[in-house]
Amino acid sequence: MFISALDIFKIGIGPSSSHTMGPMVAAKAFLNTVQDEINHSALNTANSLQIKCTLKGSLAFTGHGHATDRAVALGMHGYLPENLAQTNVQNLISELWETQSITLNNRISIGFYPPKDIIFDYKAPLPQHPNGMIFECFNKDNQLVLSETYFSIGGGFISTLAEIDKVEAPIKGQPASQFKYPFNSAASMLEMAEEHNMSIAEMKQANEVCETSLNELNNQLNQIWQAMNNCVENGLKTEGILPGGLHVKRRAKNLYQHLLDDDNPVSSNDWLCAYAMAVNEENAAGHMVVTAPTNGAAGVIPAVLYYFVNHENGSPEDIKNFLLTAAAIGGLIKHKSSISGAEVGCQGEVGSASAMAAAGLCAVRGGTVMQIEQAAEMALEHHLGMTCDPVKGLVQVPCIERNGFGAIKAFTAASIALREDGEHIMPLDKCIAAMKKTGDEMSHKYKETSLGGLAVTWVEC
Repeated sequence: MFISALDIFKIGIGPSSSHTMGPMVAAKAFLNTVQDEINHSALNTANSLQIKCTLKGSLAFTGHGHATDRAVALGMHGYLPENLAQTNVQNLISELWETQSITLNNRISIGFYPPKDIIFDYKAPLPQHPNGMIFECFNKDNQLVLSETYFSIGGGFISTLAEIDKVEAPIKGQPASQFKYPFNSAASMLEMAEEHNMSIAEMKQANEVCETSLNELNNQLNQIWQAMNNCVENGLKTEGILPGGLHVKRRAKNLYQHLLDDDNPVSSNDWLCAYAMAVNEENAAGHMVVTAPTNGAAGVIPAVLYYFVNHENGSPEDIKNFLLTAAAIGGLIKHKSSISGAEVGCQGEVGSASAMAAAGLCAVRGGTVMQIEQAAEMALEHHLGMTCDPVKGLVQVPCIERNGFGAIKAFTAASIALREDGEHIMPLDKCIAAMKKTGDEMSHKYKETSLGGLAVTWVEC
């Protein structure tokens, strides 16, 4: 299965790719479906139409903290995450929240009042996936005239009910056989690299240009890096209290200033934490971030890459190779397991991001394909079993600090791999399989529902 780097890395807004970006995309998709039905006269607009959205499972339990209801409202008014990166979303939400209708084709008014028509259903989740949402359109007699069920499956990806049972992961992608180097496992990736004497980044680029031009790929990867760079630097200069009611204080700016003022040599760990926390404080504030591969883990890859560029003089070509290598690893994890905290816990979010960052860093430091695979495996291995238990359903505690530690593990894994020859006991494929099995067996309390772990410990305190 081929998953593009441009799908793994998407510019959007915080605080969550699965709970904010995905539901926004789903709401816009349902709005488009309604419009298509009206255009084809399948819906009688002489009747007063009303839309409702029911959030299920993890989307219900942590939806308030993850801004899921606000995301649905934005999507129902035609907005998408990539359109809002430079927008004051809070002001926009304040304007839309009390609006009681949606206007289509500049003339058709459909009832939709977010406080009433977005329903948090705390009963059993849908069996197919914990991040389910049901959109329904009713006529004036309260008869159901159109319905669609969507699932937010991580990283901003969505699937419909019809789609989700057709694929194994479930993911959206294309058959690998359509591409020049169709590796769908770490083992086949290693074999192809050896057979063709190519790097992972070279094979990934060759696959990408089957879908888009090299110039367009380079432009979009550059935009992704610029967005990551801006996230780090915006977070490093911003202070204040994060929204949501936990009264979490931004710390990245103060930490960064301490590092600049320190006369003693500063550890890479401190820099990495400052950079990662800066990004995730921006995410928690609902500002622009890049899914890498998710919003909850958005700080790991930018932190490691920012460190490499600014402390190790990384070049533009290094940046591109880092992102392509990281995306190749992220695609394998998403294909063979999951990057969704609601499916497999935080091992699928920060663990995946750490593996991707370790691979990218190892590659641009001159690592062999075997060393890169080992770096990714080590980083992922030491996140196995990590739960997703956000306090108050907010992407703040433990998420912000956790990105710093994920970046440190990535940096360490790459450093160790570069000192060895790539021979190791546990293959990356087996580690990904272990992550999936661990996630399958993990209690739902620890998979982005805030019903266990730190989330309830904080309440008890």
